[in-house]
Parts: sequence; structure tokens; C-alpha cells
Amino acid sequence: MSTLAEEIKELKKEKNAVILAHYYVNDDVQEIADYVGDSYYLAKVAVDLKESTIVFAGVKFMGESAKILNPEKTVLMPDEKADCPMAHMAEVERINQVRAEYDDVAVVCYINSTAELKMHSDVCVTSSNAMKIVKSLPNKNIYFIPDENLGRYIASKVPEKNFIFNDGYCHVHKAVTVDSVKRAKEAHPDAEVLIHPECTLDVLEYADYIGSTSGIIDYATASDKKEFIISTELGVLYQLKKNNPEKTFYSAGSVQICPNMKKVTLEKVRDCLRDRTGVVEVSDEKREKSLIPLKRMLELAK
Repeated sequence: MSTLAEEIKELKKEKNAVILAHYYVNDDVQEIADYVGDSYYLAKVAVDLKESTIVFAGVKFMGESAKILNPEKTVLMPDEKADCPMAHMAEVERINQVRAEYDDVAVVCYINSTAELKMHSDVCVTSSNAMKIVKSLPNKNIYFIPDENLGRYIASKVPEKNFIFNDGYCHVHKAVTVDSVKRAKEAHPDAEVLIHPECTLDVLEYADYIGSTSGIIDYATASDKKEFIISTELGVLYQLKKNNPEKTFYSAGSVQICPNMKKVTLEKVRDCLRDRTGVVEVSDEKREKSLIPLKRMLELAK
């Protein structure tokens, strides 16, 4: 273990802290984290933590969600500028317009969103539980925000619902194209293609498996295949290789890197622990209102 990692370990004890890390952050940060997972897993974990301080190695909406679920705890972000562009790609004014246009509508908010958007929503979802939750809702009409691509994928699997889509997207997943997937498959014909549902529908048609980040990891680990083409952010390769050292993983041939996730470094994790910087603040009103769709998600996804 490096000197820096040892320093972080000692600071965790001193500060009564725990480190949560998303699969998309740098490998060395995942290595020193206490919990590594996707948005849904980390949201569940955050609820039951005993430590008084949470260091969230991820992007801003994740730290906000952790604070909303744990108002009595201190939540620290190693890099306060690590943000998710998609989290801002919906408007409260449009939500209100949709509510006025449709009598029986549920505003379904992808957890990859700001607290401001969550507080105007009926339920939150993640890529791993969105289908289950949408199917369970009594509402006929679903306004899915902010990610259009995940919304369209869920809509294709739940034809009994009427979806209203929002013009939002993850730039990493949208950059994966049919041509890039085809080229990767031609280069590695024996590899299975594993694709995240934030990719566009035309790309999803080439998938052997469609699923969340954790779903992709679980599928590859359980599969008898030895080669896989991965169509999501390449930070996931750390866990894939750790779980499957005998298997080979390829990218889908596009730039599958989230620059915001990569802003989180070991030095910044150390600094925020040592100096108590990057404190996440959420107003009481925002917390109370955005907690409702988050708690509903956790209940419906059981």
C-alpha cells in the first residue's frame, strides 16, 4: 500500500469516516474505498452507515443524495467541481407543464440528477431498478427525466405505459456509436457485447446483454465467455478485471471516459479528509422534498 493510501487509512480512523466510490472513478481510488458500486448500491449503503463522515468519491449529485439520506452526517466531496452535465438536463418549468397537460402522470427522476430536480419528482430510479419501479407505478403516463436514452429503453420494455421524454443524455454513453460497436465486434468476433442502457436505442440492438454498471459486472462474472466488449465508462474495467483475471475486456472503440469522475484523485480524497473541505450542504426544504422520491425508490425497489 502506498504512503498516500496509508495516510488516508489513518485519517479515516481519526475522523470516523467511510469512503464510498463509484465504479467510474480512478482505479486507485476504488482500491482504497470501503464500498464501491453503482448509484443504487451506494444509495442503499449510505442509509445504514455508522460512521459520522462520508467521503463520496463520485460526482456532485451522488454527494447530494448521500446528504439527503443522511442529514445528520458530514458528507465530503473530494472535488466539488466534479459534476454530471446530465444531472442538470431537465427544467422545473417543463415538469410543471407536463403535470398540467397530463392528469395521470408520474415524474420519474433518474438518480443522476440534481436535488432541485428530485424535489419536483414523484420517484427516483437508477438504471438497475427503473424497469421494476416504472412497472409498479399506478400511473399511465410517465415523464422520465433527465435521460432520454434510458427512458426510451425502459419505454420499449413497458409498452403499457405512455412515456413523455426529456432531452437529456450522458455524453459518455451517447458517444458510443453503432459503427464503433461494429468495428469492435469485427476485431473481436468471439466477444460478447455488454451495453449500458444510457446508450442510444440503435446501439442497444447490438447488445448480448443490456444492464446497469453493476449488472454488466455481474453478467461478465457469471458468463462462461472469456471475451467482452464493454459499452460503458471504462472505470468499470477495474472491478471487471479484479473479479475476472482470466477474462479479457475491450472498449467499444469510442472515448468512454467521464472527465468529471476522473477529477477524483487519492490526493483529493486525502485532502478533504484532512482539511474537512468539500462539505455538501442541502437546505432543509430541499432535503425534505427530495427525500420523498429517494425513499420511495428504496421502498419500491425492494
